[in-house]
Amino acid sequence: MTIKSVSDLKAGVKLTQDVHTPLGGVLLQKGKILLPRELDVLKAFMVQQVEIEGAEGDSGKIPTIKSAGQKPSLLFSDPKGASSSEDSLPRKDQPLHDEYDKMLSLVKSSFQSAIAGEIRIYEVRKQMESLLAHQKDFAVLKFAPRMTSRNDYRFHNAVLCALSSYKLAQWIGLPQKEWIQVAFAGLLHDIGNAKIDPLLLNKPTRLSPEENEEMRQHTTYGYQILKNVAAVNEGVRLAALQHHEKIDGSGYPLKLEGSKIHIYAKIVAITDIFHAMTLDKFYGNAQSPYAVMEQIQLEAFGKLDPVIVQTFIHKVTALHNGTRVRLSSNEVGEIVFTDSQNPTRPMVSINGNIVNLMQQRQLFIEEVIS
Repeated sequence: MTIKSVSDLKAGVKLTQDVHTPLGGVLLQKGKILLPRELDVLKAFMVQQVEIEGAEGDSGKIPTIKSAGQKPSLLFSDPKGASSSEDSLPRKDQPLHDEYDKMLSLVKSSFQSAIAGEIRIYEVRKQMESLLAHQKDFAVLKFAPRMTSRNDYRFHNAVLCALSSYKLAQWIGLPQKEWIQVAFAGLLHDIGNAKIDPLLLNKPTRLSPEENEEMRQHTTYGYQILKNVAAVNEGVRLAALQHHEKIDGSGYPLKLEGSKIHIYAKIVAITDIFHAMTLDKFYGNAQSPYAVMEQIQLEAFGKLDPVIVQTFIHKVTALHNGTRVRLSSNEVGEIVFTDSQNPTRPMVSINGNIVNLMQQRQLFIEEVIS
């Protein structure tokens, strides 16, 4: 082992000790083969020396950088890999997309039958199980339906909320027996919209006070539709009723405060906002998922459950270094470092130049490419 000056390093050498940021996070892990982008990262963090494999003398000392004393974050140092963060980004897995399309079709027919107060819930459950059999291939930031249409916005939102809510239920530690019920909560949270005039649902301009009040009735309609459905539990029904409640009591329809809002509703509130804002719809275009997460983070102060929000953001942004992204400037680069305190604003390498999104606040990640 050899302690080497960063300025003298060449691509291809292997680290024999972790390299830490000034705040204690692991910048590069032991065993990492240094490529040109890693050398750029070391220089950007002004690391002076690192320990690498080599035949030259072994000093037995580990180079350190002055730090504020914090322990390294698990977000950057996970010996088990992606198991403690969001599942590693998937390929375009055919089975997941196939089951997604079947679920989408079934949701459409379920919204139609719900007008008469009927849902083919056992058929829905069977297809839900088939879809969730491939949930490990679903990454919240990376998955994109094969075909989308503004006409189908609410149906896509339902299926995506089911998948994301299922993951979020796992991430916050709910018992396994509840995971599929949380998925149902995500799938059916807006079922009450079946009884709202489609012209009102898709109105491209601002709603009048009377129209807005009618729109809010979808929460009550949803609970009424689901109250006689035997295959879902009360949490699913309450998610339909309460997913627009806020923990400070400013939501609707009952102005409930934090402890009175069901946990399923708190989960679905977050996934619904995320997918609603990142899908194209009649009254608005899709927004950047990273920009939406920053808005959700702001909502955590008094509106959404802050613990669930932070769990959601940290898990979905725990992308591997090397993930290709497109910035709002339309430049394409690779994520090279993510700060656990600011997970929506990582450092991105673009043609060898490091862009620190924490410093360049006017920029944000527009799209995760691969």
